[in-house]
Amino acid sequence: MSKLTKPAEENLVTLPDLPEERPTSQFLLRRPVWIDIVVFLVLGAIIFLLINASETISGPRRPNFSIDLSVWALPRYLGWSLFRGFAAYCLSLIFTLVYGYIAAKSRRAEKVMIPILDILQSIPVLGFMPSVLLAMIAFFPDSNIGLELTAIIMIFTGQVWNMTLSFYHSLRTIPTELREAADMYGFGWWRRFRKLELPYAAIPLVWNSMMGIAGGWFFLTICETFRLGKQDFRLPGIGSYMWEAIEKNNIHAMVYGISAMVLLILALNQLVWKPIIAWSQKFKHTESISESPSSMILDMLRQSAAIEAMTTFFGKLKTFFESFRMRYSGKTDKTQTFSVASKIVRKGRWFAGISILILAGVALISGTGKITHLLLQVNLHQWTRIWTGAGLTLVRVILTLILASIWAIPLGIIIGLKPRVSKILQPVILVLASFPAPMLYPLILKVLDFVGISLQFGSIFLLMLGAQWYILFNAVAGASRIPSELNQVADIYRFSDRRRWRWLYLPAVFPSLITGWIAAAGGAWNASIVAEYIHQGGKVLEATGLGAIISAATEQKQLHILAASVMVMAIVVVLINRLFWTPIFRIAGEKFSMENDNG
Repeated sequence: MSKLTKPAEENLVTLPDLPEERPTSQFLLRRPVWIDIVVFLVLGAIIFLLINASETISGPRRPNFSIDLSVWALPRYLGWSLFRGFAAYCLSLIFTLVYGYIAAKSRRAEKVMIPILDILQSIPVLGFMPSVLLAMIAFFPDSNIGLELTAIIMIFTGQVWNMTLSFYHSLRTIPTELREAADMYGFGWWRRFRKLELPYAAIPLVWNSMMGIAGGWFFLTICETFRLGKQDFRLPGIGSYMWEAIEKNNIHAMVYGISAMVLLILALNQLVWKPIIAWSQKFKHTESISESPSSMILDMLRQSAAIEAMTTFFGKLKTFFESFRMRYSGKTDKTQTFSVASKIVRKGRWFAGISILILAGVALISGTGKITHLLLQVNLHQWTRIWTGAGLTLVRVILTLILASIWAIPLGIIIGLKPRVSKILQPVILVLASFPAPMLYPLILKVLDFVGISLQFGSIFLLMLGAQWYILFNAVAGASRIPSELNQVADIYRFSDRRRWRWLYLPAVFPSLITGWIAAAGGAWNASIVAEYIHQGGKVLEATGLGAIISAATEQKQLHILAASVMVMAIVVVLINRLFWTPIFRIAGEKFSMENDNG
């Protein structure tokens, strides 16, 4: 408990590195001016693209169009896909912080919200898409807003669940001494959230954000090339570009699309994720100095006078509002000021929980009649086929988790512990994880056919492409949070590599792996809709399973089969989560969490 002798805010969070104080004129002369020019150019380009996108989206609805497979069309298509992906990520981050916080803080709300989260993550993209699409088109019949919102919401459903689970689990496993320190210094809800809870969850949230973006890319081709029966709802993007290239067997266009996607992912890694990962290391819960990931972009931004000026401006604005609030309330103690907000938040959790129950009740009542009508159209033979398909897909999901864990857990721990290895492997892994796997299915199917493996078994390898990264990224996140002191203790006691892995690494990352396994299982169930039913060369390759039934029902507009299949998938996933994953997570929290003094 030596940390409690430090000031609370320095103890709970490592504050951002500030530039050394030096004469202003001398400091500014040493700063490269071109960095500020680049910052302003990037900000200007982002604003221009957002304005251009908003004008196009709000414009007249696009008629059915043909995809341009020339290489010159790729920048425009990449821009549209990137816009949808990051718009969906903003929604995912807001949902994660609000939903995960309420579920972690209120035990009563948790009993309702976590099962709802299990149900939502178990519903495949094609289960959401028809109803959301038709509703959005009804709301916006004369513009592109409905189609674009549908694509963004569908990408959101591929990103958000593992992020929310990670944030919720992080809040539930905050070390006891840090909670006691926050109580001792009288932190209100906002300061506790900003100085303790959000920083403690930062590293897993960053890695799961990367995985969330990758999960959104996985279903990009479905979101941008959706068809319901004979109705065509395609959107311009790299997903529709690749789908058109695959359908027309245009090898040159496939190479162009794959190359453009790889370049985009590498650029995002260098310009976005690598700086964020390096920045997030200041929140690592350790007292010793250890090697951390670095980023040239982050170092450049720290030298930018424009960034410092904006930071200073917002800091002064925040100070002004805080002083105004304290003066207005007649209180001089900041903790007293936040106590009022704390009461509001406690009431807000009740309000949020009641609101969620009301919305769920309204949705249940409004949809029950329609769903019941559809389910009554399903005969006994079709129910038998659906449940049999669910059993076969379940076997594939279990094998997928086992095979993925064999390689993903060791590699993830090595990457999380060794920044030098991370610097080499992170770009490669991010490309592989972010690349829309369905684009590679034709190549993989040719390899499976060459070695004589049918789709009934080969679909397991296709499922791995959508599930294995959740396990890997959470293993990396768990290993990144292992305090350096524990490694030093292992060195002092001369642990062999085998004992170090058995008694330190695997137990330390086990709570994070639970999140990874749950998200990977959900990802595998979702991936089954594209891994068990594949269009290739004008033919349909099908593996017996629930995913194939859902895809076929959507293509043939058999809404009663689609409703029954989605319901069965949700039931199976929720039962597995409740009966299997929840007890394991409880054990992980009691025996393997680093907050447990007796662990």
